[in-house]
Amino acid sequence: MVSYKVNIYTGDLAHFSTFHDFRITLVGTDGESNPTKLTTWIPSFKLNPFTHKVECTTPLGDLLAIIVQKEHHLLFPNGSWFVAKVVVESPMGDIYQFPIYRWITDCKDHYFQEGSGWFTLSTLQRKNTLTLWDQPKDGLPYNIKAESYKALPLDASFSNKKKIEMWLTIGTALAELKLIEWIEHKMKWTNIEDIRRLHCCHRTKISEYVYQNWKEDSFFGYQFLNGVNPMMIQRCVTLPENFQVTDEMVFKDGKQSLTDEMKKGNIFLCDYKMLDGVKANIIDGKQQYLAAPLVLLHKTDDKLMPIAIQLKQIPAEDNPVFFPTDSEWDWLLAKTFVKNADFNMHELSSHLLRTHLLAEVFTVALLRQIPMMHPLYKVLLIISWNVFTQSFSCLTLFASSGGEGMFTILRKALSSMTYRSLCLPDDISDRGLEDVPNFFYRDDGLKLWDIIHSFVKGILQYYYQSNQMVQEDQALQKWIGDIYSYGFLSEKNTGIPKRFDTVGELVKFVTMVIFTCSAQHSAVNAGQYDFIGWMPNCPATLERPPPSKKGEATEKTLLDTLPSSDITVQSMAAVWLLSKESTDSFLGNYPEQRFIEDVPLKNIKVFKEQLKELSLQIKARNKALELAYTYLDPEVVENSVSV
Repeated sequence: MVSYKVNIYTGDLAHFSTFHDFRITLVGTDGESNPTKLTTWIPSFKLNPFTHKVECTTPLGDLLAIIVQKEHHLLFPNGSWFVAKVVVESPMGDIYQFPIYRWITDCKDHYFQEGSGWFTLSTLQRKNTLTLWDQPKDGLPYNIKAESYKALPLDASFSNKKKIEMWLTIGTALAELKLIEWIEHKMKWTNIEDIRRLHCCHRTKISEYVYQNWKEDSFFGYQFLNGVNPMMIQRCVTLPENFQVTDEMVFKDGKQSLTDEMKKGNIFLCDYKMLDGVKANIIDGKQQYLAAPLVLLHKTDDKLMPIAIQLKQIPAEDNPVFFPTDSEWDWLLAKTFVKNADFNMHELSSHLLRTHLLAEVFTVALLRQIPMMHPLYKVLLIISWNVFTQSFSCLTLFASSGGEGMFTILRKALSSMTYRSLCLPDDISDRGLEDVPNFFYRDDGLKLWDIIHSFVKGILQYYYQSNQMVQEDQALQKWIGDIYSYGFLSEKNTGIPKRFDTVGELVKFVTMVIFTCSAQHSAVNAGQYDFIGWMPNCPATLERPPPSKKGEATEKTLLDTLPSSDITVQSMAAVWLLSKESTDSFLGNYPEQRFIEDVPLKNIKVFKEQLKELSLQIKARNKALELAYTYLDPEVVENSVSV
């Protein structure tokens, strides 16, 4: 007889453990053990690790897998057990590790491969066949099929710490912001300082800067680069035919021309044409309004300054072009409609679609198609779900694009989204933004992209030593096939690959997935209260139509256009929740050690070191800035989309 020492580790909390007896079978190259019953009268978390002996008549050779079965318990028939890992020591002193990190909720056999044997035992590996696709609306990405959040499988749910955070509601946010007394008021604002009373209840350093500078043209331009939505701006090489701006309109001194400035790369455009024709929301029986503006900006003295705004797409007599030389209130009102359009594009396209919904697509495809010992499964620790979280649902109630308009924008955004736009180096190049000064989203983002790419390349090249290995990995090909079909609805124009033919293609795509679910989400999420908390800077909705004439706007016109007090406090609470800093793991910190080989472990160590160095660089740069850009500091970038 030979004896194998088996160490079973659970999670570090009581509810991760089990009162159940369980059986374990060791599977090796030379045979397998009999199922061995492991019994303890004390819940296994009290004995972490729980150690037992498995006796065999002869050695089993190299261990390939274990089979674990939880036995039925009379008092706890539905008890769940979180198994972290199993470590087996053979009679010859060899150590075999089985990283599991999975809930066992039934009394069936569960097969787990040895941590380094992902190519050798495909017959024993079981996929999560219960994970199904569901499409919430035609023309939108599919998501996981579940009647509610509670119906999600435990392995697809938030951590318990995150669940506690997600119990927050708009009501608790209002309490934190000390705004509960305002929620029942439905009054229109009579002066800007009344809004300031709300904002004073909770201010951040950046939100205070926003309050002080929201009217300034230079700050208006700055936000297209380093605000919460750096996705709209692009270099302008030819004016759109529907934006009939002349040199005389924007350069009063006659010393410059649009043609020359465009050739020099100094003219930029933000075009919100995707909002054209969208049916605006009705809130409390009152019609809301949403413009589809075009904004022209001029780079001067290393700043982006707005020089022309047209609020509707089709030129007409009742659609004037506004300029900085117009009256104070005409110009400020025009900028306010732009910021409202930007809010709606940000929340629905840049934030919800391009991070939350895509993260869910990537993850559901992973659960459906990739075995848990597969290196791709290990590197993509992105179990993140959207199913329209409370904060998003509430926010859309108070936005100009709420109701059916929301789905119209999402459909348009998905149909126009491309693979290149999801890959930051390609996106920056395609938008002509390589040399725009003071573009910290680009600078920090490209450095993060390179660090993630180097990390992914080092790990995947270790496992895939030829293009042929990529081509023959059927699980990998099914994963990208699911993403192409259910995430991008088989649209060829997106450029999303249907399959992977080379290691390089795989590395780039996985880099994009990690960047999207971590850095990109941080860039468009973390600063929401900073920039939107002061409502006049970025109103969620507007209650009057865009101006059709110049010279009529006053301060009262602006105040009548802004949302009422109850909508203001509701939207403040929603963005407060959405941008609330999480306590989950941050980029580079993986609490679950799924890799066991030296090469990937070394890559993780280098990855952490590079992220730490980038964090120090960003902090040093920010010390010299009037307004720090912190949202892509690796110290605050979470591993996944989590709110």
